[in-house]
Amino acid sequence: MTLTAAEIKFVKSLSQKKFREQEGLFVVEGEKLVAEALHSSFRVKEVYYRDQIGESAMARMSGLSSPSPALATVHIPEDLSKAELPSKGLFLALDGIRDPGNLGTILRIADWFGLDAVYASPDTVDVFNPKVVQATMGAIFRVRFHYADIPALCSRASALGGQVYGTFLDGENFYQKELSNGSEAPSVIVIGNEANGISKQTAACVTDRLYIPPYPADDAGSESLNAAVATAITVAEFRRRTL
Repeated sequence: MTLTAAEIKFVKSLSQKKFREQEGLFVVEGEKLVAEALHSSFRVKEVYYRDQIGESAMARMSGLSSPSPALATVHIPEDLSKAELPSKGLFLALDGIRDPGNLGTILRIADWFGLDAVYASPDTVDVFNPKVVQATMGAIFRVRFHYADIPALCSRASALGGQVYGTFLDGENFYQKELSNGSEAPSVIVIGNEANGISKQTAACVTDRLYIPPYPADDAGSESLNAAVATAITVAEFRRRTL
């Protein structure tokens, strides 16, 4: 199978957001991720195998340091902005997450702990950024993900009788706090921006301010936790309460 220079250039262009949006496609690399894509509800446009197209062609298309054995172009779902909040469930709301590795890891966490959906503000990094896709390790094909107006989403949760949780340095010790798992009304866990935390507009919608205490409690070494790490600790505690 011989690829033209134009075909290689086209696949390579999908590493940029403007071309992903223009073509409605994103790239998946690696045998595991390609297999996950093929067995998911996503529509795969084309699959390329290194053994068929040659290592040189794969290296020119790939965004990885070493060309992977398989690469696929996948259609971007059309319902990313259809973000109506269900009447119950446990959800994540990402308020300005900018780091691709953090977003990818957060989707893996959501997949592992069975969250009902992940919502992200429009200024959150593109979920189909190649680094995000790679960091999800396939979770991108299993987790419901939508871009949404996060303050509006949180207000909707409260209107449905649910809770909106956020972590703050002046919050209550969340190990001692009663937590709702969303079995009767929506529970939304807000994760703030890596540098600035939860925005003022979103913070105004938070009903329960939580604090993850360090150990020892009176000796906080680091100023704060990484966004993905904080997500894992928080979601794990919510799920632990249901065991």
